[in-house]
Amino acid sequence: MHEVELDKKTMIVSETDEKGIIIYANEDFCTIAGYTKEELIGQPHNIVRHPDMPSAAFKDLWSTIQAGKIWKGIVKNKTKDGNYYWVNATAYPSTSANGKKRYISVRIKPTRKEIEKAEELYKTLK
Repeated sequence: MHEVELDKKTMIVSETDEKGIIIYANEDFCTIAGYTKEELIGQPHNIVRHPDMPSAAFKDLWSTIQAGKIWKGIVKNKTKDGNYYWVNATAYPSTSANGKKRYISVRIKPTRKEIEKAEELYKTLK
């Protein structure tokens, strides 16, 4: 297992419905995670969840965005082929034109320092 490092220009964007099912994935998401758009759309977003990530982090994310607030954090995700990548994630609620609740997540390259801090924190949450 090796780390797939994001480029500084990479911006991963995805959108899910209120249940966390992917309804949109941009090209960067497909490229980094190693899935086609067709493989991602309709799947739960946790298709990229890395087992090292404590569930407490996702409980916090969901309670934050369901309360209508913006969540930010450093997240370790897994690729289709079993490698991993770190992202600096921002997730926030939105409403589609037809009034349905949805969630948008934008992920960029984190700094090494942010990753190290996250790794320390996640050890305490396991």
